[in-house]
Amino acid sequence: MDDLAADLRNRCLVSGDFVLRSGRRTDIYLDKYRAEADPDMLLRAAKRMAADVPAGTELLAGLELGGVPIAVVLSQVTGLPTRFVRKQPKEYGTRLQVEGGEIDSRQVTVVEDVVTSGGAVVDGVEALRAAGAIVEAAVCLILRDESAIARLGEHGVELRSAFTLAEIEQPSG
Repeated sequence: MDDLAADLRNRCLVSGDFVLRSGRRTDIYLDKYRAEADPDMLLRAAKRMAADVPAGTELLAGLELGGVPIAVVLSQVTGLPTRFVRKQPKEYGTRLQVEGGEIDSRQVTVVEDVVTSGGAVVDGVEALRAAGAIVEAAVCLILRDESAIARLGEHGVELRSAFTLAEIEQPSG
C-alpha cells in the first residue's frame, strides 16, 4: 500500500450521512480539504499526480475549489502554467469563467481533487472549450466512482487518477 493512500485514508475518510455533488447519499465521505490544507500531503499528492499529466500538456486548469490548490502545486512540480476555472463567472472584474491568462488553441489538462460522477469535470471542460482550449485529458487525486471514466470518455476526455476510492479505503496488510 502506498504511504500517501494510507495517509489520505487516515486523515480524510470520515463516516456519517453525506450527500455528494451527484446527489447520491453515502456513509463514507472523503474530506479532501484535510489533505489539501496540509502542505506536505498536498506536495506528495501533486508529485504522485505529475506522472498522470499527459505529454503535450501546455496548461493545467484547476477546477474551483478543490482542484485549485492541487493545480497550483502540480504547476510547481511540472513547470506547467496554471489556469483556474470558476463554477460561474463573477459579475465584476474580468467576468471570466477561466482565469489566469490565455488558453485559446492550447492543450489543457483539467485538474480535480475527487471525481464521483464527473459532472464538475464536464462543466469545466465545457467552459474551457468555450474559451478556445483543447481539452482531451483530466487528472484527479481520487476517483470515487469508475463510471465517471465512461462519462468523460463520451465528452472526449481521458480521466487519469492517482488513486481509486477502493485503494484509499483498504488498509495495508
